[in-house]
Amino acid sequence: MIASFANCFKIPELKKKILFTLGMIAVFRLGCYIPTPGINGAVLAEFFSRLNSAQGGNIFGIMNMFSGGALQKMTVFALGIMPYISSSIILQLLTAVIPALEKLSKEGQAGYRKINQYTRYGTLGLALVQSFFIALWLESPQAFQGMQVVNNPGWGFRLITILTLSSGTLLLMWLGEQIQEKGIGNGISLIITAGIIDAFPTALRTLGKLLTASGGAGGAQIQPLTLVIMCVFLVSVIFLVTLITQAQRRIPVQYARRVVGRKVYGGQNTYIPLKVDTAGVIAIIFAQSIILFPATIASFVPFHPLQSAAAFIQRGHWAYYVIYGTLIFFFCYFYTAIVFNPVDVAENMKKHGGFIPGVRPGSNTAEYLDFVMTRLTLAGASFICAIAVMPDAIMASFRVPYVVASFFGGTGVLILVGVMLDTMKQIESHLLMRHYDGFMKTGHLRGRR
Repeated sequence: MIASFANCFKIPELKKKILFTLGMIAVFRLGCYIPTPGINGAVLAEFFSRLNSAQGGNIFGIMNMFSGGALQKMTVFALGIMPYISSSIILQLLTAVIPALEKLSKEGQAGYRKINQYTRYGTLGLALVQSFFIALWLESPQAFQGMQVVNNPGWGFRLITILTLSSGTLLLMWLGEQIQEKGIGNGISLIITAGIIDAFPTALRTLGKLLTASGGAGGAQIQPLTLVIMCVFLVSVIFLVTLITQAQRRIPVQYARRVVGRKVYGGQNTYIPLKVDTAGVIAIIFAQSIILFPATIASFVPFHPLQSAAAFIQRGHWAYYVIYGTLIFFFCYFYTAIVFNPVDVAENMKKHGGFIPGVRPGSNTAEYLDFVMTRLTLAGASFICAIAVMPDAIMASFRVPYVVASFFGGTGVLILVGVMLDTMKQIESHLLMRHYDGFMKTGHLRGRR
């Protein structure tokens, strides 16, 4: 594998793409340290430090992870790429329910450009709304236990914050598109991955403090044997996530032979790859956002029923995990139903003379595909649910902070593994095209899609 990475720089085109991608990521990391005007960074850092050391369960913790720690420092990239992700998911869901968008999505490259334009408009709108509410949140001393984060609150600060954060999000969107066109890998996903990896040194420093601590306050000190067990567990989690991410059920398809004039069409055998984990990280993102929303709003609004509901579904309570797991299962099935339509697949197969051996074309094929996909989604949703609660299990078992436990499961691991597989697949395709060996001795890498 090391030789394959070395071969990447022997291909001029691939070398140029890799260096361009690294340069764009460096620009992103540089922007994560340019502060927004009018912010008391020390008070804000103390606030997020308490969040991370306590539970790690707040909607701002999710936003901070996707922004690469920029929200914690309230820099120009504090919103991160989340508005673009939210806009993309909303457009994808609307495409399945609005006939005009569905027709537009089937018009090839022109339709793709139009939907991408709508996604950009949605990103701008979401960024403006989110930055406005973040400005209001920063001005509220009640949210920071009486401490003043903003030096000069008012509409001047709000307008500057809205302009700064929205511009940062649009710049990140542009960087991601540039990586997509001129670099290697999925630009947006690589930006998110770079932000997640940024928390890795912090996690290592925290582990080092726990290993060298003399007293181990609160029973948080860990022993070297515990660290070895955690490392073995981490490797096992990454292996299982990789296995499920690439797992697929191949449905055999045969095409009838047709004779048109002197030419013979069809007659070949192929398959339909049905993924075990179709929803992936999207189900966890939706479930986390919904279940953490009441607690976040309750911290701003002193409304007793809302605070009672937030306390009932607080992380560590049995109701939290029941509702969390139910939401993950729901969004796994919901997203799978949106992106995979067995009726359309069956009609396309019938139109081109294809059929599944032993299954009648048409409605019977659609029912069979729906039957198989429903059970595959059950297995994928169960695994995603187990991965989602893994950080909480690690915190309870090994008594480590959330910043360390988050690398043993949850959203971060799924994103890291999926993006790395996609990127390595693209690099491997360039290597094989130039007659170099790939990353694997037998077989080839498969991405998430």
